[in-house]
Amino acid sequence: MDAFLRQNIAAEEAARRKFETALKSQYETLAMLVAALYCLILAALTVPGIMLAFSDQKFKESCKVYSEWSYWVWLLVMVLGQAALLTVPVRLSGRRPVSRKALLPTILASGFMMAALAAGALCALYEFVFQDKGSDISWGVVGMMALTWCLWSLIFVRLGRTQEPADLVSRQCRVLLKGSILELLVAVPTHIVARHRDYCCAGLMTFIGLVTGISVMLFSFGPAVFFLFVARWKRLHPGEQS
Repeated sequence: MDAFLRQNIAAEEAARRKFETALKSQYETLAMLVAALYCLILAALTVPGIMLAFSDQKFKESCKVYSEWSYWVWLLVMVLGQAALLTVPVRLSGRRPVSRKALLPTILASGFMMAALAAGALCALYEFVFQDKGSDISWGVVGMMALTWCLWSLIFVRLGRTQEPADLVSRQCRVLLKGSILELLVAVPTHIVARHRDYCCAGLMTFIGLVTGISVMLFSFGPAVFFLFVARWKRLHPGEQS
């Protein structure tokens, strides 16, 4: 009798693990779909964004950005960041425990995006003040990003100790959205002013600010879109949740 019970328990445990593995795979697929959608949106907005920000740019000239390796590095970083941000929502949807270690990718991704916003605002303000007369600030931007990344990551770590994982992700998205709006309030007017000035490559650094603000704003909606996909999937497959 004991052997029969043990066999039943082992069979139920194996079935439960198989179910959890299948569910995890399905939610990870949905997360990949959200990241791919984010990538497509950024790629689709690239050329129209260039033509809108630089009115003298033709369509063919704007399309040359797709041949630049730096463009694809930027796109890859944004998509990987989106995937990292979705690691906690994937666990929450699968009713799996979220440890502090599991929070790390989300914290690092959010901290990095806040650092990118700070760098974008710095670039826009720098061109607004110095026009084309300033010196190279590449290392200054890198240093500021590193410092801001560490600072915001520490802030999110502390929040993660006092808040539930779902509340932390929601808080991160709100912070990113507000940060991107504030950054665009700097980048948009400085870009307009820069484009009316007469010097070489006017508006280039302010355009970096525009790109950063819009990219992070779209980035902040990732978890919300993921949960909408999950809710739709559950309605279409009600029998697979029990």
